[in-house]
Amino acid sequence: MLRLLWNLSIRVRLFLRTYMPTNILLNALRTRRGLKWGVPAMLIAVPYLLGAWLLTVWIADGGPGWLNLLVLLFIWNALKFLVNGPITLVVLIRARVAERRDRRLVERESAGYTISEDAPMLTSSRA
Repeated sequence: MLRLLWNLSIRVRLFLRTYMPTNILLNALRTRRGLKWGVPAMLIAVPYLLGAWLLTVWIADGGPGWLNLLVLLFIWNALKFLVNGPITLVVLIRARVAERRDRRLVERESAGYTISEDAPMLTSSRA
């Protein structure tokens, strides 16, 4: 039974990541090219929160109760974009630091410096 639930959850997650528009956009933002758009994409949360607010007003004025599900969906999507912004910023900084380190290494190698594993390392000799 546990295996069936596990496999079902994997299939549902794969379907949602593949076909739901917000998840497709978040996947695109997690690529190296998309990382720079992570923080501006946080603004997408504003229409979702506005839509959730408008739906709650409609529900309070006598609208159908099933709209609460849409309110939850809108708030969930807004939170996904709000949380993704700082995460992509941190990942972008780490990627740029790694790219700078690699670029410096290539520049040093092309300038004639040799980096070998046989080179002595400076260490402190404490007994």
